[in-house]
Amino acid sequence: MSKTQYENMQKFSKSDKEIEIMKKSGQICANALKKVLEDIKPGTKLLNLDRIASKELERQGASSSFKTVEDYKYTICTTVNEQVVHGIPNDRVLEEGDIIGIDIGALYKNYHSDLAITVPVGETSEDTEIFLNVGKTTLYEAINKAKVGNTIGDISETIQNRIEGSGYSIVKNLTGHGVGRELHEEPMVPGFGKKGTGPKLVENMTIAIEIIYTKGSGEVVLGKDNWTISSKDKSIGGLFEQTIAINKNGPIVLTPYF
Repeated sequence: MSKTQYENMQKFSKSDKEIEIMKKSGQICANALKKVLEDIKPGTKLLNLDRIASKELERQGASSSFKTVEDYKYTICTTVNEQVVHGIPNDRVLEEGDIIGIDIGALYKNYHSDLAITVPVGETSEDTEIFLNVGKTTLYEAINKAKVGNTIGDISETIQNRIEGSGYSIVKNLTGHGVGRELHEEPMVPGFGKKGTGPKLVENMTIAIEIIYTKGSGEVVLGKDNWTISSKDKSIGGLFEQTIAINKNGPIVLTPYF
């Protein structure tokens, strides 16, 4: 490995002190998500979920990472059914059988955390339950590849193989990412690729691994609000995400919401 390659990898790494702050940021983020999930039921307005998240982050001494994004005024993103990412909380009321993705980020002492989960609203079909379980399981498998000495490609290939092997499609123009002082940092963590390729994983690197997929083709379109991205074929979408730190003893989940 050349000196330049080594330096490029090390720039993604955080100090032990930074990791400790990010652990706190991640726990705050996870706590806020848990509060939001308690209110997901038929009849709930999306805006109410946003208010819950905002209040809970503030209670814990943090603020919304997403409000640091230019022109975004909400604490969370809410994606319902065919929506995939970046849905704006509005007056829409959840209905029995919907699925909803909640994406949330916490900013604590200048460090971000980022996580997401997709869950059913009330009862849903067995087929949809299987779809969601695949996304959740894929996230666990991808996290297990986040080890010192592995590459981003090892994570990406794991995601692609599990999702496509289950008959679903990766949304290839959306990606995981590094996270730290900025909500979105290098390196990018795609949901597709080949093992052994891309940046090597070094100790104390912090990344958000995202499983972004649909039941259909994986092609997406941007909504009229210029934020919401939905599946082109109207098939349901799934989003699962955790912020992790690469540790010499294995990955550390910084946003433990289960």
